Amino acid sequence: MQTITGLYDSYDDARAAVRALEDAGISSDDISIVTNKANGAEVEGQGSYAAEGAGTGAGVGAVAGGAGGLLTGLGLMAIPGVGPVVAAGWLVATAAGAAAGAIAGGAVGGMVGAMIKEGVPEDEANFYAEGVRRGGSVVTARVDETRLAEARTILHQSRPVDYNARRASYQAQGWSRFDETAQPYTREQIDAERQRYGSNRV
Repeated sequence: MQTITGLYDSYDDARAAVRALEDAGISSDDISIVTNKANGAEVEGQGSYAAEGAGTGAGVGAVAGGAGGLLTGLGLMAIPGVGPVVAAGWLVATAAGAAAGAIAGGAVGGMVGAMIKEGVPEDEANFYAEGVRRGGSVVTARVDETRLAEARTILHQSRPVDYNARRASYQAQGWSRFDETAQPYTREQIDAERQRYGSNRV
């Protein structure tokens, strides 16, 4: 299995990517979505859960898609440095475990640590976490190598941001890596980000 990821300015685009992956036969158990709460995402199902301890993962369990698909299991949690997010899938449980491990052993925790654990390069994991901090949505899927090209095409068809261009833009603003101790973006800062990239859709 390999892990592929897409960052979306629009929650609707991220949601479309999840549904397209499911429609292609990729199990909900192998898909995750994490979106900044400011992105207009609503908890669609009954799978709400709280991340006690400001995102340390206390009490957060895996949220499986079940018969209704991954999006019926959306719940609200907090991620240090990001703030409130709406999320579902395996990455949520992995992030909780990574955060607990970071507290115990000084490892990289939270969303970045969870992605690294699943094979996402550290620099990319930092970028995706920063993208969520700035108001975006991340879709991550674990797929068999035989379906890698198909899954990448699905993510691309849902209009993800251009990784290289967006990363270069972040770096031009002085960014180097995701900082869990930083203050989450305010609504005004997120709106400014959307205007910067011409992505006013939610």
